[in-house]
Amino acid sequence: MDNPDMIFDASGLMCPEPVMLLHGKVRELPAGGLLKVIATDPSTRRDIPKFCHFLGYELLEQREDKGSFLYWIRKSASA
Repeated sequence: MDNPDMIFDASGLMCPEPVMLLHGKVRELPAGGLLKVIATDPSTRRDIPKFCHFLGYELLEQREDKGSFLYWIRKSASA
């Protein structure tokens, strides 16, 4: 995946904290920016895709790696 403009490490945070804090992180991104999210809460597998769909962000990739859940989110160019 491309080099992200920002990394949000939500490791150790439990629902609903990762998504609540993610909202602020995405707002800090420039239009078209790429955010990488690292989380350990399994509920993010459900919550982050819904967050992106609801708010119009593009979830480019999600995967699991050694107990962490990784997400790459692109903020829309018009945001």
